[in-house]
Amino acid sequence: MSGYRVAKLDEIEEVTDGRQPWRPIRHHLGIRAFGINSWTAADAGDRILNEHGEEGDDGDEELYVVLRGHATFEVGDDKVDAPDGTLVFVPPGTRRTAFAEEAGTTLLAIGAPPGRAYEVLGWELWAPALPYYSSGDYEKAIEVMSQIVAEHPEYPALLYNLACLESLAGHKDDAIAHLRTAIEHLPRFKESARHDSDFDAIREEPAFKELVGYGG
Repeated sequence: MSGYRVAKLDEIEEVTDGRQPWRPIRHHLGIRAFGINSWTAADAGDRILNEHGEEGDDGDEELYVVLRGHATFEVGDDKVDAPDGTLVFVPPGTRRTAFAEEAGTTLLAIGAPPGRAYEVLGWELWAPALPYYSSGDYEKAIEVMSQIVAEHPEYPALLYNLACLESLAGHKDDAIAHLRTAIEHLPRFKESARHDSDFDAIREEPAFKELVGYGG
């Protein structure tokens, strides 16, 4: 029998976007049906899971598994004590985060959107560019992101994010070209671009309006 893969969690290299480092399990194993990643706390008291809510039409429902250690989840207004072996399920639209009660606490997160097929976006891979984006160093972010796109052309979301950076940096033609390719591969990016403030700098460009069907 072939086609299966085996990995030990601690052997998967951590990545970071400037917040809590995580292990990109889905990408490492080539999983395409659902998202799955893990977080490990270096010290007790560390935030182990970035606060987020999975808002919007494309939000995932997520199952968190405490693989080892002890965590405290904050889900909405509630606190959930979560020792080793606890499962915490959170639907889309509910804020969630978690903190480690012990050093080495490890969470596994499994998610997918309810009611429709999971789309592989490759969001794990743009992590190295995010700190530069957050600090406003768009030229450095473009440099980092361009290399990621070259290595992983299979993910149209990477092209979309590169277009965002190019728009912010004033590279209008590059931004429109990369956004066009992203939309050709994943048409729902047309709607995303209509409302994404990263494209404000090129929103009045005729080529952008034609591309996203935006009337001004």
